[in-house]
Amino acid sequence: MQRRIVGLLAALPLSALAAEAVAPVAAPVASSGVAGQLTQLVLGLLLVVGLIFALAWLLRRVQRIGPGNAQVIELIGSRALGPRDRLVLVQVGEEQILLGLTAGRITPLHVLKQPVEVTQAQAPTPEFAQRLMELMGKDQKDKK
Repeated sequence: MQRRIVGLLAALPLSALAAEAVAPVAAPVASSGVAGQLTQLVLGLLLVVGLIFALAWLLRRVQRIGPGNAQVIELIGSRALGPRDRLVLVQVGEEQILLGLTAGRITPLHVLKQPVEVTQAQAPTPEFAQRLMELMGKDQKDKK
């Protein structure tokens, strides 16, 4: 029985055996076109980008749930002394501390006995906002 199978295989030309083995593998490749591969690539890319946006949104939501705005250390003001040197006034609890910041060091300069009252920056006046909108409106009309 084994001699018959070996004899039949020996009688067949090798090119016929190779063609039969390659034909089933080549058929799926020919049927899937470039459009199918491009569609799959675009859908995969959209899935990854969507996942990135979803994770960013989730991260923002989780950070808001945290302890909130109850920070112990607050920055009151700062002044640049040079390209890398600054004076910074911070408030820790009831104390205000003047710090000197350099490229490699933070030095406490003075602890204020009486806290400095800092007024909030004034909101832009309605006249300024109105004038700005007028100027922006004129620029947009000129561009059209």
